[in-house]
Amino acid sequence: MTAARTRARRGRGLPGRVLRGTSGVLAAGLVGLFVVLLAGWAFTTRTGSAGPGTGMLVGHGLAAAAAVVAQVVADRRDGRSGALAAWLAIAIAAAVLGGYWLF
Repeated sequence: MTAARTRARRGRGLPGRVLRGTSGVLAAGLVGLFVVLLAGWAFTTRTGSAGPGTGMLVGHGLAAAAAVVAQVVADRRDGRSGALAAWLAIAIAAAVLGGYWLF
């Protein structure tokens, strides 16, 4: 059996790599968004202007942590469990971006 077929059977073929790459980018984006919100909160707290509230900071922080954990699981496991964890990271990012930023 070739190496490409072995990777494909373990879920590391092109579709699996694209899925894990997409979920990784979204998880990293949530971490980056949380850092920006935290910096904005620190700035607005000093100046006394309106900024992100506690609920938004806590929600984004918990979601970023959960997405990173799901992404680590997706990167370390093969097959369905890895794919499910990658889809979970994507779902968390979609829920946060949709819930906090669209509605």
